[in-house]
Amino acid sequence: MIRGVAVSPGVVVAKAYCLDEVFVQLPTAKLTAADISLELSRFQQACDGAADELKDLIETVSHDIGEPESAIFQAQLVMLRDRAFVDKVKTYIVESQEDAASCLHRTMREYEELFSKIEDEYLRERLVDLRDVVARVQHQLSEGSPPELPETDGPVIIVAEELLPSQTVRFDDIDIAGIATERGGQTSHAAIIARSMGIPAVSGIPKIRDQVSNGDTIALDGRQGCLIVNPGPEAEAAYRKLEREFFDLKDYLIENRDQLAVTRDGVAIELLANINTVEDAQAATDVGAQGIGLFRTEYLFMTHPGIPTEEEQFEAYAKTVNASPLGRLTIRTLDLGGDKTVPYLGDHREANPFMGWRSIRMSIEHPDFFRKQVRAILRAAAEGEVRMMFPMISTVEELRRVNRMVWQVEEQLDKDGIAHGKAQLGMMIEVPAAAVCIEHFLDHTDFVSVGTNDLIQYLMAADRDNSRVAHLCDPLNPASLCLLRQVIEACQRRGKPVSVCGEMAGRPRCVLALLAFGLTSFSMSPAFVPIVKELVHSLDFSLIRELGDEILLRRSSTQVGSFLDKVLQEVNPRLAALDVQHGV
Repeated sequence: MIRGVAVSPGVVVAKAYCLDEVFVQLPTAKLTAADISLELSRFQQACDGAADELKDLIETVSHDIGEPESAIFQAQLVMLRDRAFVDKVKTYIVESQEDAASCLHRTMREYEELFSKIEDEYLRERLVDLRDVVARVQHQLSEGSPPELPETDGPVIIVAEELLPSQTVRFDDIDIAGIATERGGQTSHAAIIARSMGIPAVSGIPKIRDQVSNGDTIALDGRQGCLIVNPGPEAEAAYRKLEREFFDLKDYLIENRDQLAVTRDGVAIELLANINTVEDAQAATDVGAQGIGLFRTEYLFMTHPGIPTEEEQFEAYAKTVNASPLGRLTIRTLDLGGDKTVPYLGDHREANPFMGWRSIRMSIEHPDFFRKQVRAILRAAAEGEVRMMFPMISTVEELRRVNRMVWQVEEQLDKDGIAHGKAQLGMMIEVPAAAVCIEHFLDHTDFVSVGTNDLIQYLMAADRDNSRVAHLCDPLNPASLCLLRQVIEACQRRGKPVSVCGEMAGRPRCVLALLAFGLTSFSMSPAFVPIVKELVHSLDFSLIRELGDEILLRRSSTQVGSFLDKVLQEVNPRLAALDVQHGV
């Protein structure tokens, strides 16, 4: 048995699908002598197409963002025009009589070996640019569609050293039953992706790629934080029984989709959903969410081949409003940086990107870029009840500045005679400084949403994606709970709507703590809406409210977790199976 960090509950048995293998090992096609000249021509056309794509991108980035930020694409264009690289691929096509894609990747592997021997760190990092060039040519070779991933026979467990947001774009056609990664903790992107899909996941497994091969059978327990590779017949049968029980419980809970989230003593609790796409918005409607509490707009930018135009953004936002439950949508402005990057905003390598130039700081530095998104959001606001939310606000000055920018855009839309709606403006509490001084911000915001994932990692000075310190980001640690209670109570005193949109909002034990502090609005992955609704139906709000002080008497996350375990067992013991085990 291999142990890691429990990040998304549930049990599953399926075949391993190792990302580094499937993304590199593409099938090779042998050519006849007559096909070689056609393949050479096809490769050259792909290179020309990639070059045209880069030229368009350089022009767009230079116009929309700035000349310096287009330098990375200019460098890639130089690489693409390097005769040594291009001629090497052509030579392999002729000599090996293999297809252009295979020869392209063969050449890429040779360059990777050469770059690995370079001592200069800056030059080594240029390999990233070369990989991007190869990806663009590959995209052209596949006639505008990404190369197909190997077919899978039934559901699979994704196995990877790390799972990045950009990689998930290609998962649409894969039946993913679970996720296992080496890096990451309970609020890592692998965990967030798993919870959004409602599937089990385990992270923090040392050297997982040395222990698992493509096609291995894996029994994965996302609640206990463990997995078994190629289990014996008895162990596999036991895990398959647990798997059936897990899915039977989820199927039972989905039946509450049309019921209101009201406690036994009549208190209404607002259950919203976190989404990335219009398809997610429809999923939120299907599970009975009451609106969208967080629409992550950065995924639109990360999956676009260039920079989304204002019209493209407007269409995406308008479709999402119309697909959202009750037409209620909270749109977060661009939250790039950290591990969510796009090359056209510059090649800014930082020692600690999560605490550097990211999110609203990036938007403020590129006002025209930011205003284009704001225009699209305001235009979409005419379609329904839309709110606009600013991420990673650190100071009152930042908040006032972005508010003014939105008001200026509204005035310009009026002058231009362009139809738009009126959006409430809110802020996310992710930076401890903003949480500590929450009272200073409340005069300048219509609502508050607490992003507990980032707030806790900043509060604890621990990278949530680093498995060696991710345990410090336990949401039940007393420091985090004290700060959350302070924010919730401050907002309620001032009559400002407040919700939690981090992963805490979908974990039954954490929900109990937040309810005890008086919170009545939660935004979570759609898959967790039925679970939290079932919890709400099982409790008396007035009795849970009496536990607030008692929770904070505990001096460690272990003590808090044990206390909430007992409360959950009393309220609804079945839901314990749908929460990760505390302390794992």
